[in-house]
Amino acid sequence: MSEQESGTTFLALVLFGGILFGFGLGFSEMARPEVVLSFLQLVDLGLVFVMGGAATVTALTIFLAMRLREDAPLTGRPYERRLKSMDKNVLSGGSIFGIGWGLSGICPGAAYASLGIGNYPILIGIAGMFVGAYLQAYWRSARAESGTTAVGAD
Repeated sequence: MSEQESGTTFLALVLFGGILFGFGLGFSEMARPEVVLSFLQLVDLGLVFVMGGAATVTALTIFLAMRLREDAPLTGRPYERRLKSMDKNVLSGGSIFGIGWGLSGICPGAAYASLGIGNYPILIGIAGMFVGAYLQAYWRSARAESGTTAVGAD
């Protein structure tokens, strides 16, 4: 398979995965902010089962793929674990993410999927995610230029 054909196949697979992801979020009603907020208030714990099911399928797929192949079939890159240490950036970033999730009632993947169910006001939240990510990158660059130790983006 040529590199171009491999790239096209990879993009088609990513598109198919995105369609499945969006359909699953919509079907499970996790693309609705009010359902997510009910979960965060410990009223409706259905999100635990959705996330648990997704994590189980993903873990099983990765487990099997790493034992059946030495490299990824479409990219040819070897499978490898990327370990991230638990540091102040992980803790503070996770806390900030959690606050944003709690205030908006939606996480990034579900935000995009909720557009598919007609939740167009979520565009404001999506724009906020882009602005927040840009500001974080700008802040990180400014720290690097000033000589302050900045941790590389992972």
